Amino acid sequence: MTLEIDHKSPIPLHVQVEGLLRDLIKEPEYQDGKLLPKEVDLAKKLGISRNTIRQATNKLVHENLLDRKKGVGTKVIKQSVSTKLDNWLSFSKEMHQKGMDFNNYRIDVNWVDADEEISNALQIKEKTEVLRLERLKGFDKGPIVYFISYFHPRVGLTGSEDFRGHLYDILEKDYHTVPAVSKEEITAMLANNKLCKLLGLLPGEPVLFRKRLVCDPGDRPIEYNLGYYRADQFKYTIDIKR
Repeated sequence: MTLEIDHKSPIPLHVQVEGLLRDLIKEPEYQDGKLLPKEVDLAKKLGISRNTIRQATNKLVHENLLDRKKGVGTKVIKQSVSTKLDNWLSFSKEMHQKGMDFNNYRIDVNWVDADEEISNALQIKEKTEVLRLERLKGFDKGPIVYFISYFHPRVGLTGSEDFRGHLYDILEKDYHTVPAVSKEEITAMLANNKLCKLLGLLPGEPVLFRKRLVCDPGDRPIEYNLGYYRADQFKYTIDIKR
């Protein structure tokens, strides 16, 4: 991209530089870890003082968009997707509310017989036929999460639903099933061959593994969900109030 500012503009120079830097850090090479141009070089190129460059850079450092290390340089901080445990939504709806629309890389639906784990979670008899939904989701750079969901037969899903939409909206609007409680279990694990292939990881790289049991207002199981997240691109945050 062209690095230039308008010296005749009424917009303050540091504001122009801030906008320039915001555009610059979106470039693929800087997203991939390349160091930004040195302050002294930027100042010379733009015909402004180094202090003006530093003022704009400080703003982005304060916003955790840039990391500046003395003797090394300034680089983009890799942003990770985060989700909050105190107000949960379906993944797609939460990302949409953050202005981060996702791509569905894979959606598979089939019927399976419940094994011991699934039957215990959904409180049904073993070998009961349940709907299994697999979803591989992510953004333009590639998948970041792989979901496997099993649904209680009570819900009434047929398998012909359009699961490209928000899952819990489908349950509530089409099947009058209200997801009210999410019981979560979060652990760390190493990527196996299947997860490496799906999420673009190397064998042994870390994965955030989350089990979720979704229940209705009567605490009856609706969905048993297994989620595998790229640990380098996803984090959970928790707000605890006293």
